[in-house]
Amino acid sequence: MSESDQIEEEQVSDDDWAAAMGEQSAVESQAAAAVQPAAFEQFSGGDDKAAVAQGFDMILDIPVQLTVELGCTKIPIRNLLQLAHGSVVELDGMAGEPLDVLVNGTLIAQGEVVVVNDKFGIRLTDVITPAERMKKLHR
Repeated sequence: MSESDQIEEEQVSDDDWAAAMGEQSAVESQAAAAVQPAAFEQFSGGDDKAAVAQGFDMILDIPVQLTVELGCTKIPIRNLLQLAHGSVVELDGMAGEPLDVLVNGTLIAQGEVVVVNDKFGIRLTDVITPAERMKKLHR
């Protein structure tokens, strides 16, 4: 087999491969457009408020971790091991500053401590809007 025949054979096989890949992607895109999973049909209804309410009902019982941060600090392990009953740890938060309320580690609000029936709680003073949370993600 001559060198020119071998090069021509390689070009044909590369062209055939490219054509096959083009056909495959065309078939896959047609199949994806034609088949929509039944699980997502309820979300494609547009303005149907009942479908939207049902979608929210699906997530209402999912547990999340709610955390209220008073402040934080970094200390060496040596000092950590010396802590005992009655020790005081200085935090970076100032007295009177709002506390951060986090859901699964994401800041959603700020508030102040309240005591109700000898139990601590937090009164929300500023709720972070979804638009503000999105701005913080893009920084």
